[in-house]
Amino acid sequence: MPKQKTHSGLKKRIKITATGKLKRSHAYTGHLKVNKTHKQNKHLSKSTVVDQTDVKRIKPLISNMM
Repeated sequence: MPKQKTHSGLKKRIKITATGKLKRSHAYTGHLKVNKTHKQNKHLSKSTVVDQTDVKRIKPLISNMM
């Protein structure tokens, strides 16, 4: 049976922390920043951890990165 490949879209979007958590960036930062408040832009620019409910779905797709 062939090896499962890492999902090429996810490997560009997710990094693995030293403790094994999945780090991601926020959505809604691509354009139209003028319409958002300074506070909203400031919070969206920071990275966050993937929610625990999504980790089970994502881990098999990036298993080769670990």
